[in-house]
Amino acid sequence: MSRQRRAQHRLGPQRNPAIDEAVLRATRELLVESGYAGTSIDAIAARAGVGRPAIYRRWASKAHIVHDAVYPVMESENVSDLEIGAEIARLTHGAVALFGSPAAREAVPGLMSEGRSSATLRQTLVTDQLEVIREELGRRISQAIEAGELREGVDPDVLLDVVAGAAIFAQSARDVQDQASLAASLVDIVLNGVLPRRADGASPEQLEPNTGRGVNT
Repeated sequence: MSRQRRAQHRLGPQRNPAIDEAVLRATRELLVESGYAGTSIDAIAARAGVGRPAIYRRWASKAHIVHDAVYPVMESENVSDLEIGAEIARLTHGAVALFGSPAAREAVPGLMSEGRSSATLRQTLVTDQLEVIREELGRRISQAIEAGELREGVDPDVLLDVVAGAAIFAQSARDVQDQASLAASLVDIVLNGVLPRRADGASPEQLEPNTGRGVNT
C-alpha cells in the first residue's frame, strides 16, 4: 500500500503554488466565517482572486478543497518510536490539535456527511488519508504487545477511532475549547481506563461484553 496519502491535486508538479495557497487560505477563512454549507466554489474563487477553471483544474470538488485546506499530508513520521504510552499520548494531543482548529471544527461534519453519500469520496478523503498512520500505529502496537508493554488484543484501528472520534465529537459537537484539558483527559482514559484499580495493583476486573458482569480470568 502507499506510504503517503495520495495527493488530491490534479496538476502535480505543474501547479502554481501561489494559486494553491490562495485557494486553501480562502477556504479556511470562509469555513470559519460561513461554515461548511456556506463555503462554495464561487465564494472560494472570489476570495482567492482566481477563476473557477483554475480551481477545477486542481481539485475535483469542494470537499477535496476543504480536505486539503484543513488536513496535512499524513506521512509515516506521524508515528514515532517513543515508548508506547508516550506515543499514544503524543498522537492524542496531535488529534485534538488537528480537529480543533477553527476551520476543522466547521469542515469535519460536512466532510463526514459528504463521505457517507459517496464510497469513492469516503475512500479518498478518509481511508486513504489515514492509511499510513494506521499501518504505522499497527506496527508500533504489535511491537509493544510483543514487548509486554500492552495487553494482548489491542486493536489499532479501534484505538485510532477512539482518539480521533473523541477529538472530533468534543470539538465539533460539544464545542470544547480547552484543548489541553481535553487531550489530557482523553490520554488518561485511553491509557488507564475508567474502572478503579484493585487494591493489589492488578488490572480492573474484566467485564463480560454487553452485560457488565464480571468474568473469571
